[in-house]
Amino acid sequence: MRPAPLSLTPNAAARLHALSAVQGKPIMLRVAVDGGGCSGFQYRFDLVEAPEPDDHKIERDGAFAVVDDVSVALLAGSEIDFVDELAGAEFRVKNPNARTSCGCGVSFSI
Repeated sequence: MRPAPLSLTPNAAARLHALSAVQGKPIMLRVAVDGGGCSGFQYRFDLVEAPEPDDHKIERDGAFAVVDDVSVALLAGSEIDFVDELAGAEFRVKNPNARTSCGCGVSFSI
């Protein structure tokens, strides 16, 4: 695995630690970019136990996220956060490469 040009916020790291505690084993967040959504690209989040060989690794406070080789270019400079608001709790990407995004924050264009 290689280091990724992305970062995790303290909130995202804390949530990954909490999820790992519930599962009773270390859990990583997989972040990917897929074609689709209302703006052209959309973020996909999965919880995984192990990285793939070509993944880029993001670490903060002992919590880990991984990004595949194709998605990392579209996410360079991004920050992965976890927000817990009245409307719901979710991981979010703050992507400086996104020119536009939809209202839900899951879809974007470059």
